[in-house]
Amino acid sequence: MSFAADRDPMASVLADGSRRALRGYAGFIAAGFAIAAAFAYADAFNLARYRDALPTILVLLGDSLPPDFSRWQSWGRPLAETLAMSICGTVLAAAAAAPLGALAASGTGFPVASHAARLVLNTLRSIPDLVWGIMFVAAVGFGPLPGLLALACHSTGMLGKFYAEIIEHVDAAPGEALRSHGVSRLAVLRFSVLPQILPRVVDVTLYRWEHNIRAATVLGVIGAGGIGLELITAFHLFAYREAMALIFLLLALVTAINMLGAWLRSRFLQ
Repeated sequence: MSFAADRDPMASVLADGSRRALRGYAGFIAAGFAIAAAFAYADAFNLARYRDALPTILVLLGDSLPPDFSRWQSWGRPLAETLAMSICGTVLAAAAAAPLGALAASGTGFPVASHAARLVLNTLRSIPDLVWGIMFVAAVGFGPLPGLLALACHSTGMLGKFYAEIIEHVDAAPGEALRSHGVSRLAVLRFSVLPQILPRVVDVTLYRWEHNIRAATVLGVIGAGGIGLELITAFHLFAYREAMALIFLLLALVTAINMLGAWLRSRFLQ
């Protein structure tokens, strides 16, 4: 009797493990089929589509080299507009995403507010920044202002989601220890929560700033100003060498921002 009693729990554990393994294999196979179907639907397996791709790319590269920087003196203002759009859009987004992300984080004790904040964040990031840009161009006119407002709206949805996930992964033990000694909630936030989340919050915010540099370039297509308008104009005029020079300029700007972010992290977050 005792042997059978000992064997039954073991058999149950083995059977449960086998079922979980089968479910895992089935999910993996289903995901593989779904990915293959997506590639097939996108015509990615049609090898004939790639026949002239490499020669065409090489021709375009040949037409765009060497880069033409002859008009560099006229790029100062568009570059400043792109930088201003990215900075203002990121700052506004971070300021709005901080309270929304805190509310959206699970376990905050305000379920209704949490669901409402998640709905707002989902709505903001589900609308592409290009669509936001078209809306704000119609509302406030051309120039960098609609661009920064578009970046702020879309970035608020993205940063709010990141902030909420960061808060959800905070280790509660240090805060509980402080609370057991009668420390206020504000002090727990200052000495327990904030030190844990600050490095990651800064990281994702700096990354979003870098992303907004590229997004601000795209917004130039719909009249939001910036270096993107110069780039699109160069392509329309088949001035590929000037377009390559503008691409190098954007690469230098993004690299400089990346280096600035690395310096800020090493200076203030170590």
